[in-house]
Amino acid sequence: MNAVIAAVGVMLILSLCRVHVVIALIVGALVGGLTGGLGIDATLKAFNSGLGGGATVALSYALLGAFAVAIAKSGMAHALADKALAMVDRQHAHGAGQVKWLLIGLLWVVAIASQNILPIHIAFIPLLVPPLLYVLTKLQLDRRLIACVMTFGLITPYMVFPVGFGNIFLNQILLANVARSGVDISQINVMHAMAIPALGMVFGLLMAVFVSYRKKRVYDLAKIEQVEQVSVAYNPKTIGVAGLAIVAAFVIQLLLDSMIIGALAGFLIFSVSGIVKWRETDDLFTEGMKMMAMIGFIMIAASGFAEVLKATGQVRTLVESAAAWINHSKAIGALLMLLVGLLVTIGIGSSFSTVPILAAIFVPLCVQLGFSPMAIVCIVGTAGALGDTGSPASDSTLGPTSGLNVDGQHHHIWDTVVPTFLHYNLPLLAFGWVAAMVL
Repeated sequence: MNAVIAAVGVMLILSLCRVHVVIALIVGALVGGLTGGLGIDATLKAFNSGLGGGATVALSYALLGAFAVAIAKSGMAHALADKALAMVDRQHAHGAGQVKWLLIGLLWVVAIASQNILPIHIAFIPLLVPPLLYVLTKLQLDRRLIACVMTFGLITPYMVFPVGFGNIFLNQILLANVARSGVDISQINVMHAMAIPALGMVFGLLMAVFVSYRKKRVYDLAKIEQVEQVSVAYNPKTIGVAGLAIVAAFVIQLLLDSMIIGALAGFLIFSVSGIVKWRETDDLFTEGMKMMAMIGFIMIAASGFAEVLKATGQVRTLVESAAAWINHSKAIGALLMLLVGLLVTIGIGSSFSTVPILAAIFVPLCVQLGFSPMAIVCIVGTAGALGDTGSPASDSTLGPTSGLNVDGQHHHIWDTVVPTFLHYNLPLLAFGWVAAMVL
């Protein structure tokens, strides 16, 4: 059996059986390494060498967690939650429905902005979602819907808009790697190339909102009251300082291209302003790091997992096996390449990391099959994006879970990973294939 299929298959089966994702990644890496002929020592060496690749991301999320706790202490998110709760209590069923759509729209817009306008990625989730969770629970909103809404906003914008994270994915990674493989991209509009696959994401979102999760879902209100309904004093000064800290963190992140320094600067503003007392900084910092620790550890383990897959050399073997089935058929070729991209990205958990691997293998195959440069960009970009949503190790699924599961009522696999996989990967696969055929 191919090592990539074995590793990803074991990781997914264990995750679906509610084994913790970190354990599933480690066991999957061992199975993949042994299946690929590395042996136990070489597998462990490859896994350990890959751990450092996730360290920067893990530290960034830890510091963002501390920054999030400081913002929560300022009362900014609680002020928003209090206003929403007052609207729910004041209005009847029709009014509560308006609040429901207002909150869904707010999380959707903020998630989109986190990729292009204010590129903080999942950092907004621990800031905004836990204080709103009481209101969402009282409205009996299905948290699987909220997970789908946020995941849409975390992925679709960088797929199609070349700004913020989209600039990194589309220009610096996708186009650069396609060009490096010998394709002329000078006349390609990358937004046109990725527009049809992005429509697949829109289709999945509409299905989640209006079909799958439109009914109410009851959660235990007492559990969220124990966790989140803590009185937080806020006033214009605390909210103003929070706004200043957010702006400072954003500007510094853009100037220095470092989430770590940006989050640290924002945290220091809270300390200097007195919103966070100096004697409280140690405990508050530790609390924030603990909040994001799970994401950090999973990202580190995912880096080790990805390194084992690379070390086996069987990603290329998987593609070559798929090529044997193509028989010069563009339709079959496009479908198989997208399926391989889905499999590899689900294992690695990041489209940003997958595209360079896939481009080196897919581009020559696409040229041989006669695909246009626009279709080649679409195939490689869609193959990379497939699996970013619906992967147990993707920060685009881990982020929503971190906010929605603060009271233990939202399971990462069954309430985030499976719903986002079904609603986004399947339409993305179909729309990506259509785009490859018509471009």
